[in-house]
Amino acid sequence: MGRAFEFRKARKMKRWSAMAKAFTRIGKDIVMAVKEGGPDPDANSKLRAVIQNAKSVNMPKDNIERAIKRASDKSQGDYKIVLFEGYAPHGIAILVETATDNNNRTVANVRSHFNKCDGNLGTSRSVEFMFDHTCNFRINAEGLDVEELELEFIDYGAEEVFEDEDGIHIYAPFENFGSIQKELENQNIEIISSGFERIPQVTKQLTPEQAADVEKLLEKLEEDDDVQNVYHTMEESSSEE
Repeated sequence: MGRAFEFRKARKMKRWSAMAKAFTRIGKDIVMAVKEGGPDPDANSKLRAVIQNAKSVNMPKDNIERAIKRASDKSQGDYKIVLFEGYAPHGIAILVETATDNNNRTVANVRSHFNKCDGNLGTSRSVEFMFDHTCNFRINAEGLDVEELELEFIDYGAEEVFEDEDGIHIYAPFENFGSIQKELENQNIEIISSGFERIPQVTKQLTPEQAADVEKLLEKLEEDDDVQNVYHTMEESSSEE
């Protein structure tokens, strides 16, 4: 198995761990998708993808519809994706994706988290190059052959295709999201969820004591309402599986 498989396996138990946080993240994604492409999912591929993700974490239909309606209101502020980069203790690179309607607040909060946990907030591009920006799809495996699917979707940029108990997963470079989404829809293959991730090119193994130092910073960042995702180069255990 490749890096995408191991990355997913290690992070699986941590993603969307708090349901309220998951709904907050998806609510922001809906606002950004509607602001960019309108409130009609049939005409807005990004919104279709976000709605699929909402359903995959059991977000109620009423919540989804309210979020779309709220996003269509001109008085609703817009969210911007802002990337923060830095280092946790013990030389672990950290990449923080935020969605914010108040950049000054977000900058101050993220800097405070780093400072309180003996980390250092870096400059733009200081660690981003250490991560591969990828897109991913989780699809219904019923009636599909993984090897045949991989051979077919290589032409659309797929780099890794594998199956686990949650379905079939397709990983590709970030820029191939649109072409893969379109082809899956053309073939009427059910997309359960999709998204983007940043996979570390190299990870660093720490002692349990050192890892605990890094976890303090990760927890503070992940609890921040403006933070959508946190990526790092610390080697994670997948033993929880």
